[in-house]
Amino acid sequence: MSKEQDKTKILVTGASGQLGQCIQKIEENYPSLKMHFTDSQALNITKKREIEHFFVDKSFDFVINCAAYTNVEQAEKESEKAFLVNAEGVKNLAEVCKEQNSTLIHVSTDYVFDGKKQSPYTEEDIPNAINEYGKSKLKGEQYIQNICRKYFIIRTSWLYSEFGNNFLKTILKKAEEGEELTITISETGTPTNANDLAKFIIEVILTNTYRYGIYHYSNLGEATWYDFASKILSVLGKLESVILKKTDNYSTFAPRPEYSILDMVKTKQTFFVSPIKWGSSLSKFLKKQLLSKLN
Repeated sequence: MSKEQDKTKILVTGASGQLGQCIQKIEENYPSLKMHFTDSQALNITKKREIEHFFVDKSFDFVINCAAYTNVEQAEKESEKAFLVNAEGVKNLAEVCKEQNSTLIHVSTDYVFDGKKQSPYTEEDIPNAINEYGKSKLKGEQYIQNICRKYFIIRTSWLYSEFGNNFLKTILKKAEEGEELTITISETGTPTNANDLAKFIIEVILTNTYRYGIYHYSNLGEATWYDFASKILSVLGKLESVILKKTDNYSTFAPRPEYSILDMVKTKQTFFVSPIKWGSSLSKFLKKQLLSKLN
């Protein structure tokens, strides 16, 4: 058997999104893995026939689903679109993974919870999404649990990276333009570096465990969106030059959980990982970005 055939074969959907690009960035660090990256143009998960056709002459040990409708605000107005990708598309993937005996790794969200709890949410807590985005992601989770035996659902929170659209990039843009920033303190969660999540997903594959199910992964600690913005500006030395105000009355179209910290005891015990504090990860990330710009 050739070395190429020995490799673990992985399909990554939604590869043009921020998490998909973070996984692409680290692919070369894992020579035992052979990854096949697709975006919605190459593989539309809302069409089951397309997925089946894609698998005709290919076999994958794992499918990492990064494809998602992620615009929380817009999902309130376009719930059909959100459910089409986040629920029906996921159902299609789950069915094909079952038929092909592939393990499905699906990325979900802290927004499946209502935020009424005041201690970190465990995997055993009963979800109760309060916005259309969260409801669509929850429906996707339920499809996987009903269809697949071999799956890992990974819930994460408040993702940022150098790719795509995210809170960090919005803050940086507004700070550059000298805009006054008014940021909410009414929601508490954990900012999570998508690069850290990408590495964790690879660890799930390399651990070679059969302890399938739902897991939580984020960076450690808690923050409000104001804390997140403040830390971004502080690390970049812009805290003095940008007007940053806090509000507890920031209105959004989509209702959002007030508290959505994820408990990671099960994740640490199963995968022997040690997530780092959100502030440390953010500082390292921003300093690395600054260095890359200078070089």
